[in-house]
Amino acid sequence: MGPREQLTCLNKEKIMVNTLFDTVWRDISPFAVGFDRTFDSLSIMANSKSQNINYPPYNIRKVSDEKYTIELAIAGFDEEDIDVEVQGETLTISGKRPSEASEGLVHQGLAARNFVRKFVVSDDIEVKGAALSNGMLYIGMERFIPEHRKPKKIKLTTKKKLLG
Repeated sequence: MGPREQLTCLNKEKIMVNTLFDTVWRDISPFAVGFDRTFDSLSIMANSKSQNINYPPYNIRKVSDEKYTIELAIAGFDEEDIDVEVQGETLTISGKRPSEASEGLVHQGLAARNFVRKFVVSDDIEVKGAALSNGMLYIGMERFIPEHRKPKKIKLTTKKKLLG
């Protein structure tokens, strides 16, 4: 399969994914309030999958019902080379190696390229911190339930009191 056929397949796959999201959203939207952001996030994730970013390799591990860890293999990077940032629902992990890190190498078998890896994080997940150990970067995350999401009883009142 040539590059043109691969591009055509990717475009068809992207159109199919977008059509699927549009169809699902159209079917459930009359019953779903406030889920438009969720479907926007799913659409972003589906579209970013076509970028085929494979570096650095990573694992997502469920440690317990409320705790998760993202593990990235980033051998050769020091703490000062790594940036971990959360903005809204996006966790961005980037690494930039100084150019002198490659000086004097006769053979370079370890990947040392700069990278940016993004993850969409649920709004009830808090990133607790990051640690670098033996070439692995660990990002600790924990699910929390905010007060406004906890179950509560709704007392009945009159329409006049409710609506003014």
